[in-house]
Amino acid sequence: MTESQVYAVFLFPQALEVLGDAIKPYLADGPQGLHIVSAEIDTGGAFCELSLHGKNSEGKNIELELMIPSNMIRLIVSLHGEDGSFGFT
Repeated sequence: MTESQVYAVFLFPQALEVLGDAIKPYLADGPQGLHIVSAEIDTGGAFCELSLHGKNSEGKNIELELMIPSNMIRLIVSLHGEDGSFGFT
């Protein structure tokens, strides 16, 4: 089995409010709060570029790039594991 690496990106509450409905499809909820699960991150600029994997309305795999102003990001957690799940016990 190969170990995968994903990132949990947490935004400031004010950022969630400002982004509103536009950010909601990309948010995952967990015991630690709302976050974005990203396969890759580039933090080298005014915008943080997040690469996300998902499925379109037809069920086909897609990859998209989400760019969020860096000052909206509160915390990025690097997750290592076989399934990429996120949580604490």
